[in-house]
Amino acid sequence: MSYQAKVFNVMIASPGDVGSERAIIRDVIYEWNAVHSQSRNIVLLPIGWETHSSPEMGNTAQEIINNQVLDKCDLLVGVFWTRIGTPTTEYASGTVEEIEKHIEANKPTMLYFSSQPVALDMVELEQYSQLKKFKDSCQSRGLYEGFDSLSSFKEKFYRHLQLKINDHEYFKSDDVVTQSEIVESKTNIPHLTNEGKILLKEVSQDRNGTIMHLRHLGGTNIQSNGKNFIESNERRDVALWESAIDELTQNDFIAEIGHKGEIFEITNLGYQIADMIEL
Repeated sequence: MSYQAKVFNVMIASPGDVGSERAIIRDVIYEWNAVHSQSRNIVLLPIGWETHSSPEMGNTAQEIINNQVLDKCDLLVGVFWTRIGTPTTEYASGTVEEIEKHIEANKPTMLYFSSQPVALDMVELEQYSQLKKFKDSCQSRGLYEGFDSLSSFKEKFYRHLQLKINDHEYFKSDDVVTQSEIVESKTNIPHLTNEGKILLKEVSQDRNGTIMHLRHLGGTNIQSNGKNFIESNERRDVALWESAIDELTQNDFIAEIGHKGEIFEITNLGYQIADMIEL
C-alpha cells in the first residue's frame, strides 16, 4: 500500500579503512525505514560520493562531490578509525571537508571514532597523526562517540539515529509524525574470530556459496572460493578452521547440506553479515 513520506538524504562520510562501518550505517538506515518509515512519514536515503556522484570536469574532485552530493544532504554520519583520508586544497581530507561544510550549513552531524585493535604495520603514522589532530579539535565543538567493535557501533548508531530523528528540529514539520519510544535493533552482529570472519567473507564471494570440509588419508581440507584454508595438517591448525565452521553454523550464517558434515552453504543472513566485514 502506498503512502506519502518526506525523504531525508543521509551522507556517509568516511576514509577508506571503515568499509564495514559504512555497510552497517546503510543497514541500520534500511532497518529504520522498515520499522518506522510508514508510521513516521519519513524515508531516510543513505548516499555517498561513490554511489551518487557522476563524472564532471571543470573543478576539483571534492568541489564536484560537494555540489553533486553533499549540498543535497540533510544528515551527515562520519566515521574514522586509523586514517583521515586524502588531503584537499583547504582541508586535511575530503571527509573532513564534507564534515566541516555540513556543520557550517547548520545541518545535524554525527561523528564516530573507532578504537578497535589494529596491527601496527597497517597504520600510516602521518594519517593517524592528522586524524588525532582533527579528533582533538572536535572535543571543544560538540559531542562525538567512540566504539570498540562493529556490534557496539551498530547498537549505538541504531539508538542514536532514532534519538536524532525524534528530537532534532531539522526533522520536525507538520507532515512528519513524532515518536518518543526508542526500540532496539532486531539484527545483532555477533563477535566472530578472525578465522570466522575470513571464512564467511570468502564463502560470500564463492560462486556457489559453499564451504567444503573434506577428510582424507592425507589430512583435512577446508575449501571455499578456490582456496584451501588448512596450511598444514597439524591438529591445532585444523581445529582452528573447524571451530570457524562451527561458529558460523551456530550463528546461522552457514547451513550444512546433507548429513556428513562435508558441505556447507551460506545463508541470507550470512551474506548480510559478510557485507559488513572488511578484512
